[in-house]
Amino acid sequence: MWRDRLTRGLALRLCLLLTALCVCLHVYLELGERRGAPSPLTLGRPTQTSQVLLDSEARKLGAADPMERRVGAEDRAVKRRVSYVRTPKKDSVAGKTVGWEEPSTCCPPLRPNRKSARWHIELEPWASDSHSLEEEARRFLSYITTPQVFCAPPSPESPVVQGGQEGPEGRWAVCLDSRYSLAQRIHIQHCRVYSLGLGMEDKTLERSLARVGCEVHCFDPSLRQAHLQESDMWLHRLSVDWRDPNPAIPAQRQHSNTKKLATILNDFGHRQVDVLKADMESAEWKILENLVLEGVLSSVGQLLLEIHLHWAGFEVGGDDPSVVRYWFSLLKELERAHFRLFHYHSDPAKPRIFLHRNVLNATSAYTLGWVNTQWRP
Repeated sequence: MWRDRLTRGLALRLCLLLTALCVCLHVYLELGERRGAPSPLTLGRPTQTSQVLLDSEARKLGAADPMERRVGAEDRAVKRRVSYVRTPKKDSVAGKTVGWEEPSTCCPPLRPNRKSARWHIELEPWASDSHSLEEEARRFLSYITTPQVFCAPPSPESPVVQGGQEGPEGRWAVCLDSRYSLAQRIHIQHCRVYSLGLGMEDKTLERSLARVGCEVHCFDPSLRQAHLQESDMWLHRLSVDWRDPNPAIPAQRQHSNTKKLATILNDFGHRQVDVLKADMESAEWKILENLVLEGVLSSVGQLLLEIHLHWAGFEVGGDDPSVVRYWFSLLKELERAHFRLFHYHSDPAKPRIFLHRNVLNATSAYTLGWVNTQWRP
């Protein structure tokens, strides 16, 4: 009798122990499933709550068959969890990869005509294997004294612009050929001129363009007033540089200021300049490099520039052949930007100095004029 009672007691205790073990195992599995397991909807087993959501989605789809409505709603719910991935866009005709396709909900594309900023210009190959100064100078001088386009003389109906003819005032010239837009822009009095200098150069061309109706802005750092209107021209106390001033360094002279041309255009709200004239006394190379790298030249119709060859220029380093190669590469960048040389002028009164010496009897300064053949304001 006592043995039966002992057996029944042990069996009861064993059943209670197994029951507790099963309860603990069930709780453990439930907690682990809640922490790391995927949701039933992802695994294809909708719960009661997800079933209600799917039924509401199915009613929105308007399918006739309830099962069809449920499957369509489940597909839409799963698709909402998928992230967009950039995939190659295939050409439907040739089957070739032509670009990357972004989701339609992403940011709007950048302006197609705007060019991103570059870090350096592309240097042209050496003129010869010897890397000699004479060979580099011969190629450079031949390039700046060979016009690439011919500007037809203006028609009798065109306005008279002094400084645009050969002679004593032919140092600066603009192209009034009807193939380009400057003559038409002058006719409708909708042209804009920027003159960059240091206050010492002749303003005959600027006054002539102002008289025929152009909006002329002259930048002179020697002015005492920030902005001044004089003889139908705007004078600004600004000097164009190839970099903006460092805001952490206080200005040593409060009556002067220097900015990049892109910054000035943005400050003035000007998007286009019909004529850009620059006489920057050996700073023209770095300024021209900045205009090329930042893509500002696409906003310019004609570029009139005086280049100085008696020394390398501000912040232009290297030996003499490398300097001339850099000059030539900069001018070739203008050609790649659709600028074509139409005018050059050398003053015979200037000394015959080319990088501190006499090379090929070249003068120390040349005035050049380019027209942007693709410019459409």
